Amino acid sequence: MMRSRLLWFTLGFSVTAASISQFIYRDLWTDRYALKSDMKEKFDALEARVSNLETLPTENPNPAQVDG
Repeated sequence: MMRSRLLWFTLGFSVTAASISQFIYRDLWTDRYALKSDMKEKFDALEARVSNLETLPTENPNPAQVDG
């Protein structure tokens, strides 16, 4: 009787630990994927802004220095 209780306790404890681990793993995976997507979106926007700045014609901010 004592062995069967120990067996059922061990089995229940193992199943509970496995399900908790699975929930934690899924939560961490979801957060990682969301962070990756967010960073990709922000870097794409930054790259587009830099590209736009690079294509703008350069304007001379101080024309007096060019004449000298």
